[in-house]
Amino acid sequence: MTNTKDNTDGATPEAAPKQAAKPKKAAPKKSMPKAPAPVKQKDESGIGIDVRAPTKTCKDTDCPFHGTLSVRGQILEGDIVSTKMQLTAVVKKQYMRKNRKYERIEKRSSKYMVHNPPCLDIKVGDHVKIMECRPLSKNVSFVIIEKMDRE
Repeated sequence: MTNTKDNTDGATPEAAPKQAAKPKKAAPKKSMPKAPAPVKQKDESGIGIDVRAPTKTCKDTDCPFHGTLSVRGQILEGDIVSTKMQLTAVVKKQYMRKNRKYERIEKRSSKYMVHNPPCLDIKVGDHVKIMECRPLSKNVSFVIIEKMDRE
């Protein structure tokens, strides 16, 4: 008769030789602790850019200092040309461009419509720093973040 268990040597399962235990892998060596990351100084303005915070406060929701407007992208400098619109100003940025054909440098300028927070007290002729933000209207995608001293 054939045994239902397929033991070829006729030995019982308890008498079968035990397999050698596999050696365990060694634990990975602990690396040296990293030096602590340098502490970033928190900017005083609270908008993520190192600019002077305005002394006055305002209730404008589109103010990067006292409202909810977040700024990102380009940072430009220019002069205020007009402040006749409500909470909007026109900034003129002048730059130089090289003309390859005539090997000369020409003056060019661009005008930007920017949001003018009331807490900054901006007037015509001021030199300002502007920064890109989400579109606030059809033409306004920048906001004034600092009134700069003339250099």
